[in-house]
Formats: sequence, structure tokens, C-alpha cells
Amino acid sequence: MNKKLKKQLPNIIFGLIFLAGLAIFLYPSVSNYINSKNQSRAISNYEEAMAAISEEDYTKFWQAADEYNKELASKPLNFKLTDEEKAKYESILDPTGTGIMGYIEIENIGVNLPIYHGTEETVLQVGIGHLEGTSFPTGKTSTHAVLSGHRGLPSSKLFSDLDQMIVGDTFLLHILDQTFAYQIDQINIVLPEETSDLAIVDDKEYVTLVTCTPYGVNTHRLLVRAKRVDYNEETKLIVPADATRYGNIVVAPFIGAPILLIAFIAYIIVTSRWFRRRKKKKA
Repeated sequence: MNKKLKKQLPNIIFGLIFLAGLAIFLYPSVSNYINSKNQSRAISNYEEAMAAISEEDYTKFWQAADEYNKELASKPLNFKLTDEEKAKYESILDPTGTGIMGYIEIENIGVNLPIYHGTEETVLQVGIGHLEGTSFPTGKTSTHAVLSGHRGLPSSKLFSDLDQMIVGDTFLLHILDQTFAYQIDQINIVLPEETSDLAIVDDKEYVTLVTCTPYGVNTHRLLVRAKRVDYNEETKLIVPADATRYGNIVVAPFIGAPILLIAFIAYIIVTSRWFRRRKKKKA
């Protein structure tokens, strides 16, 4: 092996290790950015489709959802639908044929995600799922919609920061031609089989956001319940507590990447021939 190459071999190996580490370190943020773009595109396509729908069609969509909710309110809580019930469920509030019924906007944790029918894994990898067997969000009382999202995925943020929400925080649901505002009034942590908090309450309108907890362990479920409040532009701009909160997945690369880069440059300097010569001269 060439003597020059042999001397540089540690630097080459360290450089390759550094680049591999940097790629692994940046993967969650880059992947999340790409998925965010795809989610934004899905929302944009949904809004374009909504703009082309007639008032008559909107009325039909809302009537079907209201009828479904009324029927649901008269039955006991049940998340396992028959094939017939599932087909009926999937036909409601699906004007684009993509399974998207709308999107959720939580300004203070940076969430803007499409809401799909069902909670299959394929849905939860790309957006928020509406739990089968729960009400559709229609702005009417005696309803309780449940929206579920993953937490801690390396490829997408989704509901990773849901635990940062507090009582009094607000979020928006954009469904068809309507926007509904909700304010959090209750936060609970329960076992997966404990579902009583998801039941419909007479004359109340709730939406509960669900994700796994603790982070990375996922033995319990975090239930963030909210009641509907009047919507206006001021409601949209409400960001209680400490204003917008940025998750670790967003902040970490901006802190860690420069540190890694400085460490790499320092190593190259310390192991360079120039540094060793200078050190010998001083000695």
C-alpha cells in the first residue's frame, strides 16, 4: 500500500464513519420533510376538489353523515364493523374517492395532516386515521369523533408532539366546506382496552385525538379530548401556553449537525501532517 495512502487511511475511515453517522442522524428530519410535502400535496388536492363541488352535493354529503351519526348514537360502542357496515362507512364523507374526509390543523405543534377513513397501518403511516365505529365530525351534538395518529415514526412526525398539548389548547378540523374549531377540555392516559372515554355523550360534541404513550414504549394510549367552540379567525390564531412548540425532530438537526461538523474538522486538523509538524517544532 502506498505510504501516503496508508497515512491518510484513518482520515478516510473516519470521514466515511462521519458521513454515515450524519446520514443516519439527518434521516428522520429529511424523511419527515418529504412526507410533510406529500401530506401538504394531498391537502392541496383535496381543497381543489372541494372548490369544484356544488352546494347540492355538499348537502347530500352532510345529510349522509348526519344520518350515520344518528344511527351510531343509538347503538353501543363498537369498533369492529362487518363488511357491509365498513362499505357504508367508507362511502360517507369521501367526495374525492381517496379516503380523505378532511384535514386537521394544530398550529401550536405544527400539525397539518390529512384525515383518512379507518386506522389501518397504511393510513397511519401517511396521515391521521378516523376510528371506525365513531362519529363523523359534522358540527352536531351527540357525536364523538376519534382521530388516531402514530407517534415516534422515524419517517414522519404525525402526532409525535401530541403530549405537548394542554387543556385550553385549540385545533381545527377542515371537513368538506366547513371548518370546526375545538378546545381541549380533558387529557387522559389509559390502557388500550379502556375505551369508555370514547363513548358518545348526549347533547355533547367531542373530538378525541389518540396516540400511543409513553414515547417508544407504547403500552398505553394518550386521549386528548376537545369540545367544539365557535370558529372565527381569532380562534384559529389562539396559541395558549408558550406559543408554538417545536419538537425534537425539528430542533435536533440544527443543534447536532454543526457539532458533528466541528468535531470532524477538529479531527482532520489534529491528525493532519501540518499540525504534527507544528507540534514537533514547538517541542
